[in-house]
Amino acid sequence: MCGIVGIVSQSPVNQSIYDALTVLQHRGQDAAGIVTIDDENRFRLRKANGLVSDVFQHEHMLRLAGNTGIGHVRYPTAGSSSVSEAQPFYVNSPYGLTLVHNGNLTNSTELKEKLFNLARRHVNTNSDSELLLNILAYHFDQPQKYVLEPQDIFNAVKLTHQDIRGAYACIAMIIDHGMVAFRDPHGIRPLVLGKREEQGKTEYMFASESVALDVVGFEFMRDVEPGEAIYITFDGQLYAQQCAENPVLTPCIFEYVYFARPDSCIDGVSVYAARVHMGQRLGEKIAREWKDMDIDVVIPVPETSNDIALRIANVLNKPYRQGFVKNRYVGRTFIMPGQAQRVSSVRRKLNTIASEFKGKNVLLVDDSIVRGTTSEQIVDMARTAGAKKVYFASAAPEIRYPNVYGIDMPTSSELIAFGRDTNEVAKLIGVDKLIFQDLADLTGAVQQENPSIKEFDCSVFTGCYVTGDISEDYLEQIAVQRNDTAKKKREKDSSNLEMYNER
Repeated sequence: MCGIVGIVSQSPVNQSIYDALTVLQHRGQDAAGIVTIDDENRFRLRKANGLVSDVFQHEHMLRLAGNTGIGHVRYPTAGSSSVSEAQPFYVNSPYGLTLVHNGNLTNSTELKEKLFNLARRHVNTNSDSELLLNILAYHFDQPQKYVLEPQDIFNAVKLTHQDIRGAYACIAMIIDHGMVAFRDPHGIRPLVLGKREEQGKTEYMFASESVALDVVGFEFMRDVEPGEAIYITFDGQLYAQQCAENPVLTPCIFEYVYFARPDSCIDGVSVYAARVHMGQRLGEKIAREWKDMDIDVVIPVPETSNDIALRIANVLNKPYRQGFVKNRYVGRTFIMPGQAQRVSSVRRKLNTIASEFKGKNVLLVDDSIVRGTTSEQIVDMARTAGAKKVYFASAAPEIRYPNVYGIDMPTSSELIAFGRDTNEVAKLIGVDKLIFQDLADLTGAVQQENPSIKEFDCSVFTGCYVTGDISEDYLEQIAVQRNDTAKKKREKDSSNLEMYNER
């Protein structure tokens, strides 16, 4: 999972891209990058490991000159945390092309071989984003024309769709031409389009979430449709075309459960409203199935579950309290790259208000339970603070299967609910009682905001993958790639491949 931004403007974009990336920081905390095009048609690039505020210092911002640019915040899955895999990526042929990508390709191995055999193009990292860029570059090169027409752009995206599989929302810039954004035929990863009027001309912006448009003064226009490509020339002409056969919107349900900010709107769904609906439905289930439970207080595990827990408290007619104080300067533990780092960060991230726990039977509410390590520590913190009994409610169903579309939910064996029933999971995390949201209620909560969405990618709950190309062999392969030992080795290997790191 990553955050991406692209702006075509009449004035310098460095500060706007920076500001947009800061509000998308929740989507990736491992690395950040920005590339602009200056007046001499040169790419100006800065990327490094770290948060946006750490990567871009004053001297870097001054060098990121130009009225057009793209940006990225990274959250690694199968790749390493090395700066060599930070985005944006760049190739000099054809024209000069740079790209940012959110998602994960599921046929990377065969693509790498095909790319070398067809185009003699070398991919220097383990990143599928660099691979995707080179596939796109190959198709841009086929017309053998000095100037690409809009239809040439759309034909290249169409051929790219035919080559690649998986989840991808992408923004690319082509020297002397413009910016093109496109989304996979299932719309698994989000991408929105905005505009603003400046000096009598229309400026455009793409972003992973609508909140990024808000913060820099762009008006939300619409979501990029699944399979669609939108091409904007550097002088502000916009062209759009459907480039995929039989596109069907099946967005990732976990965007609404966890990843997206509550003040975002994705595919016609207010994330905040969807989470309120989740709380309503889960509260009704608790009231129905736990009639005799002696709950004294409802406490959220901040922050994603705050709105969910408040609604549950209202349904149950129980007090809602903030029992945990969050240190906002510690990253989101779920998206940290290593298990040891996730474990050590929980107690630095949260502290208890003991008076809200002491002598009480508390219902803790969280958005989901993935590996269970975080939940176990949070329950222990509640007991240490004096809770008599600890009950636990998850706004998402049991996560039992790996995610292959850009979220680091690795092997089934690392997921606490895999092969276990609710009572077994409850025992492992140390709670007196545990309840999960039903899948039908979860999807129904999101559909309340947009009934036109008929299905979602719910593969982490069901094991059914919407792209239809995921085999057991593939799942075994990514299990090997994503374990912590493999990641550490890739990071060590990749550090020897870093060709530069601008300071």
